[in-house]
Amino acid sequence: MQLQTIKTFSFSELSESAKDSVLSNSRNINTDYDWHNDDDDDFKSICSLLGIDVDNIYYSGFSSQGDGACFEGAYTYKSGLLKAIKEYAPIDKELHRIAKQLQLVKYRGVSATIKHSGHYYHEYCTDIAVYQEDKDGYSDDDAPIELSDEITELMRDLMRWLYKSLESQYEYLTSDEAIIETIEANDYQFTEDGELF
Repeated sequence: MQLQTIKTFSFSELSESAKDSVLSNSRNINTDYDWHNDDDDDFKSICSLLGIDVDNIYYSGFSSQGDGACFEGAYTYKSGLLKAIKEYAPIDKELHRIAKQLQLVKYRGVSATIKHSGHYYHEYCTDIAVYQEDKDGYSDDDAPIELSDEITELMRDLMRWLYKSLESQYEYLTSDEAIIETIEANDYQFTEDGELF
C-alpha cells in the first residue's frame, strides 16, 4: 500500500482565494480566549491613579444596540491625579480631560460607589451614589446635586473611554493584519485550498 503525501503551504504561499478563506475562517483566532485581560489590568491601573478602586468590569460588544462597558467599584478624591495620568498615558487626551475634571472637583470628603444594575453593560446600567463627609467626617447621603451629577458623569465618561478602548483592541485583533501575524508567528500550515493542516 502506498502512503499518500499531502503538500502543505505557509500562508504566504497560498493563492489569494485560499488566503481569503483562511482569513475568513480565522477571524476569531485572537479573541477566542480572554483577550481583554491585559486591557482590564491597564484600566484598573488607570482607575487607581484616578482614585477609583475597581471591583468588576463588564462589557458586551461590539455591534449591537445596548453594547457598552461599565465597572463596579468605589471612588474617593485623590490629589495629584492629573500629573499621574499624564505620566501613565501621555498622549490620551480624553483621560487627561477626565482627570482634570476630577481634580477640579477638589472635594476631599467626596466618595462614590458604583454598582452594575440591569441586563446590559453600558454606562447607564450603573447606580452611582455620591457621598460627601460632613465637618465631623460622617458620610452624608445628600451630596449636593451638582456635585453628584458631575462625579456621576465623569464615571460614565470613563466607562465610555473603556468601551472605546476595548472596541479598538477588538477591531485590531480581528483585523487581517493581526490574524496574519498570529498565523505566521505560529508557523501554521495549510492545504492548497486553505484548510488548516
